[in-house]
Amino acid sequence: MKTSSSPPAGTDRNPFVHELKFSMTDKIKIGLMSVTVFPVRLLLVSFFMLLAWPFAFTASLGRSELVPDPQSWWRRIIDLCLRVIMRAMWFCGGFHWIKVKGERAPPSEVPILTVAPHSSYFDAIPVTMTMCSIVAKLESRSIPVWGTLISYIRPVLVFRSDQSSRRKTVEEIKRRAQSGGKWPQIMIFPEGTCTNRSGLILFKAGAFIPGLPVQPVVLRYPNKLDTFSWTWRGPGAFKILWLTLCQPHNSVEIEYLPIYHPSVKERENPALFASNVRKIMAEALEVPLTDLSFDDRDIILSHGPLRIQDCTSLLHFNQLLGQLGLKSGSGGDRLQQEASRAAKLQGDRLGLEGFAQFLSLPVTDMLRQVHNLFHQDGDGKIDVRHYVTALSAVKRPHKPMDTLKLAFQLYEEDSGGVAGDDLAVILEIMLGVKEVELSPLFLELEAQHTAKITYDELQCLIEKRPHFSVDCLSFKDHPRRGCIGRPNNCNGHNKDD
Repeated sequence: MKTSSSPPAGTDRNPFVHELKFSMTDKIKIGLMSVTVFPVRLLLVSFFMLLAWPFAFTASLGRSELVPDPQSWWRRIIDLCLRVIMRAMWFCGGFHWIKVKGERAPPSEVPILTVAPHSSYFDAIPVTMTMCSIVAKLESRSIPVWGTLISYIRPVLVFRSDQSSRRKTVEEIKRRAQSGGKWPQIMIFPEGTCTNRSGLILFKAGAFIPGLPVQPVVLRYPNKLDTFSWTWRGPGAFKILWLTLCQPHNSVEIEYLPIYHPSVKERENPALFASNVRKIMAEALEVPLTDLSFDDRDIILSHGPLRIQDCTSLLHFNQLLGQLGLKSGSGGDRLQQEASRAAKLQGDRLGLEGFAQFLSLPVTDMLRQVHNLFHQDGDGKIDVRHYVTALSAVKRPHKPMDTLKLAFQLYEEDSGGVAGDDLAVILEIMLGVKEVELSPLFLELEAQHTAKITYDELQCLIEKRPHFSVDCLSFKDHPRRGCIGRPNNCNGHNKDD
């Protein structure tokens, strides 16, 4: 597969990784705070959270999931009590002053607030200050105490692994947004996952599908030590809580930007609407745009003996799949079907029209871009097995051995084993590199007399070498840019990790 000429824009840091580095002074402060202030703060935070529970539980009794709450006097009192209690809880956690810029628009004028960047569970601060609804995972309602508080703010629930649930979530957002302010405002984090705030990743379209005005809200944590970021690779939830409560003071800024009124084109194209709002928020935050999404995180965080060495081409391929409606996060049935049909072709090469028929898609510019990724000989035809191998690599980057096994099934000849040239292509696609040299590998296996290798032989070798992709493969004329601009790799690992 052809590699891109440059890494995705704005990807100078891996947004899904957060590393904490402490000076000796920081360590001494944390040590002292851990045995003095931390236990007191933790006790007080727990107390106020428990104190909020009966109020939230009472207000949630007898409510319908389909209609908004009546604005009775006792509900207003409970709402005020909860705001005071939650503000006291954050104060005890070290958030003594919360700076708010701009003015929040009323629900009747703006039904949806789009908030970014999403980097921590401390992003709940603006939620508890406004008691806006949020989009939350279905499982969050089962969290003791906190789940009751989430239920109180009337969340829009989504079950991430259920595609029909996602569609229903979008429909519910649209229904509430078009209620004329009868429902509480919905506070949506359009990035869809936590990052380290080094840039804004791609926004999901859910908040923008209704085509109604939105108010962008940006969050900042202007602290010397970032103990807040809760990413896919980095400090865990309790460590973040411990380190944050050990800081003398924690700063947070909430800025309400001017209301964004979509144009006719933006109302018809939610992706364009989301992109333009993201640009405005990035300018306010003074951070770059990062052309990565929630669905790219596993590619970025690839690890193990067959970890991806350069994510650039696979990320580009994954984004094209999304634009074609072939999302990498979907189930594996389509992959298995396409693998079976590719095996029957036995290496026959397909032009653009044949490739379109193979995928049961019309010929479009987007499909032409995917087809062009796999050109090898300049004859306008591709080996569809290359496409299936790349598809498996982006669908399950955390299971590279499954992709390798599938590729062997596609390429293995009747006499057993895969030829060296074919194995080189497989590994180039899986590792995202231009060219590999397999002579050392075949010498180690003493397979040079057959020029073929079996899956079992290769599996044994990989199991013996935890750094197989680095130690056993010699890359030729490859700059090894790394998908996020790092000089040597795409996920922050050193060779000796």
